[in-house]
Amino acid sequence: MGRVLQFSDVHFGCEHKGAVAAALEYAHATPNDLVLITGDITQKGYPVEFRAAGEWMRAMPEPRFVIVGNHDVPYWSPVARLFHPWRAFETATGFPAHDGQFCNDTVMVRGVVTARGWQARPNWSKGVIDLDQTRRAAEALRQAPIGALRILACHHPLVEMIGTPMTGDVKRGDEAALIFAEAGVDLIMTGHVHVPFALPIDLADRCSYAVGCGTLSHRERGSPPGFNQVDWDARTITVTALAWDGRGYSPHQVWRLPRRQDTRKAATAPSPNRPGELEKAAV
Repeated sequence: MGRVLQFSDVHFGCEHKGAVAAALEYAHATPNDLVLITGDITQKGYPVEFRAAGEWMRAMPEPRFVIVGNHDVPYWSPVARLFHPWRAFETATGFPAHDGQFCNDTVMVRGVVTARGWQARPNWSKGVIDLDQTRRAAEALRQAPIGALRILACHHPLVEMIGTPMTGDVKRGDEAALIFAEAGVDLIMTGHVHVPFALPIDLADRCSYAVGCGTLSHRERGSPPGFNQVDWDARTITVTALAWDGRGYSPHQVWRLPRRQDTRKAATAPSPNRPGELEKAAV
């Protein structure tokens, strides 16, 4: 019924060139409804990095949708960080940093910014989410076509995941995740932690999931370079984390998630699984 390819944390400037080139080939060889890129397209926000990232993304098949990450700010420019942190990103990608969205009959994606050019805490790489922007995104996703997969895309995981090598530490993240779950969002898709995961959001009795993506850079944190392929039908969402082995991509981890049936149903039968149940397939 549908497929999204999710790439994240390519970090041009320290990208894994072989994995990046092979990912582009895979995207062109694999039919999909959308290429989704969830931030950190550069390492330090240098112009040369943005040029390389822009060329790679424009070479991807259409349609595509890109959101901003905390590394997508001019790293050494306090003025840019303060007054126009996302100008270089928007110029390079052609996508807005705020309130962007993609929608067709199969899938709807809304983007929310969780990165900041600067913030009043020592580690600026951590996440912050604005609840007004959250509510606008939630209301937009409520209006998705019946049967379309509803995706909220942001860079930082809104809810901390056990076992990841780093945290998003998103201010107001739990509140935002609950708003999205109650709005009928199927997936909250993120990057930042550089390892793939697919887990239920245990904040409500709604069956929403957090999906994290690996990296295509040399900044691996225990997982090989890779990206996600998300396939779905009316009852099941299958998340496949594909890993680079030096020659190509193959499945590394697979999660099969019962799709929510409670909001503007595409299928009439109730889900056989309780909210939050999922099956992780062996690979």
